[in-house]
Amino acid sequence: MKKLLVFFALLLLWAGAASAQAVYSCSSKSDAKVKVYVTSTKSEADLVVYKCSSKSEASGNNGLWYFVSSKSDAKTTVYFVSSKSDSDIVIYYTSTKSEAGWQNRSKSYKME
Repeated sequence: MKKLLVFFALLLLWAGAASAQAVYSCSSKSDAKVKVYVTSTKSEADLVVYKCSSKSEASGNNGLWYFVSSKSDAKTTVYFVSSKSDSDIVIYYTSTKSEAGWQNRSKSYKME
C-alpha cells in the first residue's frame, strides 16, 4: 500500500511538471521558431496562454508558459508580431490557469 501511495505521489508531481512550457521571447524574427500575435479577443485565439510564475512548472504544450531570460533555457522561442497575418499562431493571455489550452489544436505542433 505504501508503494502505491508513493507511486501516485510521484505521478502527481510528474503531471504537475508536465503542465507548462519554457518560452524565450526573441528580439529578432529570424531567431524565433514561432511568430506569435496577441489578440484581445479570446475567440480569435489559437491558444489561450497563462503566464506561470515558476520555471519548475515548465514542460508540455498546453498554454502554460514560463518566460525565461536565456534562450538556452527555453523549450521554444517566439517572436511577437504586430500583424495577425504575419503570425504562426494567435494567442490570448488569461489570468486564470484553468482556461489555458489550445482552441485550434491543428496548430499545436508549432509549439512542440
